Amino acid sequence: MSDNADVPFTKKMRIVTREIHNVSDALINAKLGIAMSENRVWAEGLLVFYEVFRYLEGALERYSHTLIGELDVPGMRRTEAFEKDLAYYMGSDWKKNYTPRESVCEYLQHLEEIEKENPYYLTAYIYHLYMGLLSGGQILRRKKTLLEKLTFSRKERTEGMAVTEVTEGTVASMKKKIAEAMNKIAEEMDEDSRQRLLEESKMVFILNNKIVHSVQGAGAVVAIKMLKLGVCGIFFALLYKYLKKFTVG
Repeated sequence: MSDNADVPFTKKMRIVTREIHNVSDALINAKLGIAMSENRVWAEGLLVFYEVFRYLEGALERYSHTLIGELDVPGMRRTEAFEKDLAYYMGSDWKKNYTPRESVCEYLQHLEEIEKENPYYLTAYIYHLYMGLLSGGQILRRKKTLLEKLTFSRKERTEGMAVTEVTEGTVASMKKKIAEAMNKIAEEMDEDSRQRLLEESKMVFILNNKIVHSVQGAGAVVAIKMLKLGVCGIFFALLYKYLKKFTVG
């Protein structure tokens, strides 16, 4: 019992979400990571998460006077970065005809419901989403930079990637502060509330997957890329076979 009590709550969060987290990572990599070369698909991916991050940052404001405010690490907020990237891809007037899709509305409704029940349940979403963005964002940023190099693009390699930019401190230091704040919050909660936080941790990835599934066109982009890779593979295999035969002859 004491051994379990010594386990940091953030580790428990990782353990209970491991399976659904792996599924979510695979989905996001397939839908957004591979398809990020298509601006329309990448912009749509930003769009589905924009409202969620905006809501959570509103909650950080509303509860800044509580322990929840300790999760608000300097440089962590992303709303302005999302808006900057969306304006880059969709134009400065992108908000004029914008209406959140059904899956995003369902996500926001769930956040509203648990906030009414207990605002501290929102910390599961804040923790997982920002830790994910800080880690995954750096991977996507490197992929984007590499892609621009490979295509000899004249664009600045990080244009349209403000959401992945860290301007204060380092990714490691920010993640450490967020984890410390999350563990501190969990220590102040009763056991039932901690268990509920673990359940909400799993719900984070279930809801994330629903909104990522709603991104249109990503599947087709992935299929085309895989087809191209397949054609190239066949070509090089045939070329190798021919050269080998020619060399032996």
